[in-house]
Amino acid sequence: MAECVYVLESFYEVPPQRVAELMRSSLAMNTVETVDVSTLLRALKIYERDRLDFAEAYLAAQAEATGIGEVLSFDRSLDRLGTVTRREP
Repeated sequence: MAECVYVLESFYEVPPQRVAELMRSSLAMNTVETVDVSTLLRALKIYERDRLDFAEAYLAAQAEATGIGEVLSFDRSLDRLGTVTRREP
């Protein structure tokens, strides 16, 4: 999913809202299998709403889902989220 988001953004210059819409549609297809669709959907919501890179949004969604609540990252954009705490590595 991260690669699809990256290609849509960088090569095709698709706006984030449309990227999130397309990725949600792909997750709804019965031919697409994933380990944890709810975490991916949450990551897309964070990506779209909070304007984080998808990789950072996914880390935040994982931290929320596991109850850990912390993410190691140099990316200060995570500080905008109220649901996780960013720690510098």
